[in-house]
Amino acid sequence: MTDSCCGDPHGAPATTIEEALAAICAVIEPVNGSESVAVRSALGRVLDQEVCSRIDVPAHTNSAMDGYAMRATDLPDSGDASLRVLGTAWAGRPFADSVGAGTCVRIMTGAPVPDGADTVVMQEQVRTEGDRILVGAGHRPGQNVRQAGEDIRAGAVALTPGILLRPPHLGMLASLGVAEVRVRRRPRVAFFSTGDELQSVGVPLQEGQIYDSNRYTIFGMLERLGVDMVDMGVVPDSRERTEEAFRSAAAMADAIVTSGGVSVGEADYVTETLETIGDVGFWKVAIKPGRPIAFGHVGKALFFGLPGNPVSAMVTFYQIVRPALVRLAGIDDPEPELLVRATCRSTLRKKPGRKEFQRGKLSRDAAGRYIVESTGFQGAGVLRSMAEANCFIVLPLEGGTVEPGDEVDVQPFSALC
Repeated sequence: MTDSCCGDPHGAPATTIEEALAAICAVIEPVNGSESVAVRSALGRVLDQEVCSRIDVPAHTNSAMDGYAMRATDLPDSGDASLRVLGTAWAGRPFADSVGAGTCVRIMTGAPVPDGADTVVMQEQVRTEGDRILVGAGHRPGQNVRQAGEDIRAGAVALTPGILLRPPHLGMLASLGVAEVRVRRRPRVAFFSTGDELQSVGVPLQEGQIYDSNRYTIFGMLERLGVDMVDMGVVPDSRERTEEAFRSAAAMADAIVTSGGVSVGEADYVTETLETIGDVGFWKVAIKPGRPIAFGHVGKALFFGLPGNPVSAMVTFYQIVRPALVRLAGIDDPEPELLVRATCRSTLRKKPGRKEFQRGKLSRDAAGRYIVESTGFQGAGVLRSMAEANCFIVLPLEGGTVEPGDEVDVQPFSALC
């Protein structure tokens, strides 16, 4: 893999996040293969078929209100019109007869509009007198009536391939009577950590060891993306075990994500193995925290090598790996990045040259305006700064220090599914 941002991450010019992501996405092809699933199981999946409606939705012309169905020609231009009530139309139990001149039918929301009627007057806007109602002036012909097929006509395309199915889509499919849909298979992502110093949780630490936190944060971020995951655990510092892990991951997964050991010159077997069996570039990206990442292929699998510091790993995953995996999943029109403007309540130290993602707490003041403050010390290894945050404070590439009262861009964590 050759690129201006590959090679020695300490000597090559840094590339922007946007340039790095564009280069990565340009070589990603969405996964192949699909399966049919029940509509309720399709939530969060990518549609892999065109869905055409076999029926009109709604299937019949019906009332949008509880009220009285009548002929528009009986609406008065002034004064009141007295109409005789013939009966009631219920949702699921239509009124069988037709509405003639000087008559009307009590009608419930969703009930089919009887033959002869074309207008519904809300029940609050009439007066009742025995078996008759009085309707005043000021009503429009055709009001409060939903026409058959006004949502979707029979034969029309309702949904197109590449849509990420959300709750409204499930409701639309159900309204068409669709019980199953074909969805694209989920990308399979293998992930593991490397290093003799790492220990799995639940096992006592030995001297010089630390618990492997990155594998758990990566698991959480992948889980929210809805991919199929293969957790390969901790791979010890061994040339044979490292190569075996990469070959095994590449054989079973569409993408591989690791953390740590991807900087050129690192004293481990990861870089050596990648250079031997992969096509991987080491990138210096103008991002803080982050900077050294690796991207390329091991076999047919995409490879993303994240920095080892816990916050760096999360920031680079969210800003680079996540949108790349969205493309891999086959979503045709991903949602745009959500940024809100907020007034900063903290001093945020920054030097120009890197786009920074500082951790913050976003809230509203008494007037309902967004405000944000720092979670404190912003070290790349301080996972607490992420755990206490609910957003990234996004500081531009060439921006400098932010003072209290300045407006800043904020990326809420809630938008980073």
